[in-house]
Amino acid sequence: MTDEVAERTWQGEAVSFAATLEPWIRLGAFAGVLTVLAAAEALAPRRRQIVGRWRRWPGNLGLVGLDTLILRFLFPAAAVGMALLAEKRGWGLLNAVELPGWLEIGTAVVVLDLVIYAQHVLFHAVPTLWRVHRVHHSDLEFDVTTGLRFHPVEIVASMLIKFAAVLALGAPAIAVLIFEVVLNASAMWSHANVGLPERLDRVLRRVLVTPDMHRTHHSVVARETHSNFGFNLAWWDRLFGTYRAQPEAGHEGMTIGVPEFRCPRELRLDRMLQQPLRRGDLD
Repeated sequence: MTDEVAERTWQGEAVSFAATLEPWIRLGAFAGVLTVLAAAEALAPRRRQIVGRWRRWPGNLGLVGLDTLILRFLFPAAAVGMALLAEKRGWGLLNAVELPGWLEIGTAVVVLDLVIYAQHVLFHAVPTLWRVHRVHHSDLEFDVTTGLRFHPVEIVASMLIKFAAVLALGAPAIAVLIFEVVLNASAMWSHANVGLPERLDRVLRRVLVTPDMHRTHHSVVARETHSNFGFNLAWWDRLFGTYRAQPEAGHEGMTIGVPEFRCPRELRLDRMLQQPLRRGDLD
């Protein structure tokens, strides 16, 4: 057996193994990151919260639980399964060119991150999509569970967009698994109610989205809401001119949320599910 054949055989076995364990890998990473960040928020919060966890977390965590059940029912193999299908059929750009394995994986992860950035911009730009995405923004505080608070319609739409991107790109299955784990972890990290030393934050956000960078995106001020769209890599906002360094009112003084939904009862799961069909919390 040649070295090339042996490497491909090993890679195939590794990918098959990872695909089998994909739900457990993602669940383990999710639980670990959520636990660590929730503890950090309790010990050293960046902002004092007026609306406490007991009012917000049941709805936010209920929503992520519902989203997970819907995704597993509709798409049992998830995006990793789509990558395995593309590889088997030879679909997509990366299946049509010869690149070193590490470069294929790196390219796929970066391109998929760009796709999620573009998707995020689209959900802000199209009014119908914004009504769905607005559920994420209508949280009255900003913490790790805000990064999990997405309407099921948006979650399904996002998965379909990822399917299309994976097929067009021919992303390796292991790259898709890495991307999914990183995306979930970075969504929680970028929404965490934690602070970093100013100098460290300034250095990190040249590459990665920090909580202070993304918190601006959750400002009630529209021009701040429609900025800092990145979840993981910070490059795209700078490259496409959507970067805003700080909220005008400062991180302590800024108001989180959207103008239409300010009543605490809107934090209930049933109200969040109905929200895209309503104009405001007086409906």
